[in-house]
Amino acid sequence: MSNNPLVSVLMTVYNREKYIEQAISSVLKSTYTNFELIIVDDRSSDTSVEIANRLALKDARIKVYLNDKNLGDYPNRNQAAAYAKGKYLKYVDADDMIYPHGLEQLVCFMEQFPNAGYGMCTYPQDELVMFPFKLNPYEAYRKHYFELKIFNRAPLSTIIKRDVFKEVGGFSGKQHLGDFEMWHILSQKFSVVLMPQGIVWYRVHEDQQMNDNRTDPQVPFKYLLYSEEAMKLEDCPLENNEKIDILRRLKLKKARDVISASKHHSLRQALELKKKGNVSYIDLVKVFTKKILGQSV
Repeated sequence: MSNNPLVSVLMTVYNREKYIEQAISSVLKSTYTNFELIIVDDRSSDTSVEIANRLALKDARIKVYLNDKNLGDYPNRNQAAAYAKGKYLKYVDADDMIYPHGLEQLVCFMEQFPNAGYGMCTYPQDELVMFPFKLNPYEAYRKHYFELKIFNRAPLSTIIKRDVFKEVGGFSGKQHLGDFEMWHILSQKFSVVLMPQGIVWYRVHEDQQMNDNRTDPQVPFKYLLYSEEAMKLEDCPLENNEKIDILRRLKLKKARDVISASKHHSLRQALELKKKGNVSYIDLVKVFTKKILGQSV
């Protein structure tokens, strides 16, 4: 084992006894071997820690830490990064997995672009260029808001330079949209490398926080509000006319979501969204009228 691993694989854990052994095994099967696996348990009440410690006895690359108290998702991600020694940080959650060739590909792709700050994978084939390819801050924002929503990715789909992660201060901890916010922040300053699918494997199950996106209309609405906020920041790399266009589209999307909440959830939730998003009755009427006429909004 190298004393200076190039990659720090970070696995944050909270009550994942059903999946953690598979997650750890997927990392240990990697064809790329110059890594450390840092496991940080957030005071699980099940046998997650025992499983991790048992596997750590068999492989010196595994380091298991137990938090003094429950920190929560994003603070625990920051805690795991604080233990890291590698040039790159690679999150593999305790309910997900990485393919055997995953680390090798991620390292290979990132090393081709030494000036990039981070990389993101799990994208469909691009129509114009082969993977991997680099996007500067302007190109990344434009890609997300006008072509393909590249910032809608979980940490599993990323690899981040440790010094870049430290420079931006890690995750802010905003519930539900901490990942979305982080990729915006990183892409204000640093280029991103886009990579293909088939590197990581994302498990879908009923205990995931992302299920809130489907059951609580407040959650996807947060993404719209943050996007509006991002457009108004001085560090946003887009042109003014592009920001204006995006803000116009976000305004209408908020109105659509308010109407949808009144139909599929409740009037109370719809009114809450209207207030949070500062949505006017004029916008609601405009969107509702276009829906009746069958026009695109």
